[in-house]
Amino acid sequence: MKRGCAVLVTSKSLAISRWVDEPAFVLHHYAWSESSLILETLTLNNGRIAMVAKGAKRPHSSLRSVLLPLQPLALSYSGDTEIRTLKSAEWVGGHVMPTGEALLSGFYINELMMHLLARDDPHPALFDIYKQTVEILASGLEPATAPLLRTFELLLLRDTGFLPVLNAQTLTLQPLLDDTPYSLVPEGGLRTVHDEEKNTLTGLQWQQLHAVLCSDSPLTQTLRFCAELPSPDRSALQIQLRAMVNHHCGVSSLRTRQLMMELQSL
Repeated sequence: MKRGCAVLVTSKSLAISRWVDEPAFVLHHYAWSESSLILETLTLNNGRIAMVAKGAKRPHSSLRSVLLPLQPLALSYSGDTEIRTLKSAEWVGGHVMPTGEALLSGFYINELMMHLLARDDPHPALFDIYKQTVEILASGLEPATAPLLRTFELLLLRDTGFLPVLNAQTLTLQPLLDDTPYSLVPEGGLRTVHDEEKNTLTGLQWQQLHAVLCSDSPLTQTLRFCAELPSPDRSALQIQLRAMVNHHCGVSSLRTRQLMMELQSL
C-alpha cells in the first residue's frame, strides 16, 4: 500500500476504501461512547472528514497521546460512509504544541475550518496553508498573531469561494480607484463608501492585497502585507473580515474569539 493513498480491499464482495498514513490534523473530537471518540479531521486528500477512534478513551490506549489538535499526524482509516473507522495514528513530528495566545489562535482557526469546510471536499492547497500556519504558531517566532490570523482568514475565505476578487468593484466590475475608500461587505463584496464611513481600505490597498493573495507564496506575502499595514488600517481589515467570517459561519461571534476577548479583558 502507498502512504497517503487509497486502496480498495475486497471483503465479502464489498469494495472498501482504505487510506494508509494520510497526512492529517485533528480539528475537534467528542465522546462517542464510554471508550471511543468521534474525530473531526482535516486530511490532505479528502478534506474534512469524521472518523471513529474506537477505544481511544481507554487509559492504556496508544491513541490517547497521539490524537491531539494542532499536531501533524499520519492516519490510516477505512470506510465509505459519513463516519470512517480509524485504524491507526502516528505523530509525524515537526513541532510541539503551541502555547498561550498561539494555542488559542490555533483553536480559533480550527473552529473556522469546522464552520466553513464542507465534509469530503478536498482542499490540498488549503491543507498546506493550514500546516504552515500551525507551524508558525508553534514556533513562537511570530511577534503578533493578529496579522497571521488575518492572513489565514483571507486565504480560507478565498479557497472556500467566499472572498470576491479584490481588484475590482464586485457589482459593477469597475476598476478600483487608488485613493477611493472601499469596504468589503458580506454578500455584497467590495463597494464604494461615503467619506464619513469608517473601517475602509483604499483602492490601492485592496489591489495590493489581491496581488499578494494571487502570488506564488500567498501565505508569506499576505502575512507581510498584513503585518506592515498601519494600525488603523489593520483594525479596519480585521473588522471587515470579522463580519465576513461571522456571516458565512452563521454566528454572531465564534466561541474561541469570545474566549480570547474575555481572557484579554482579565
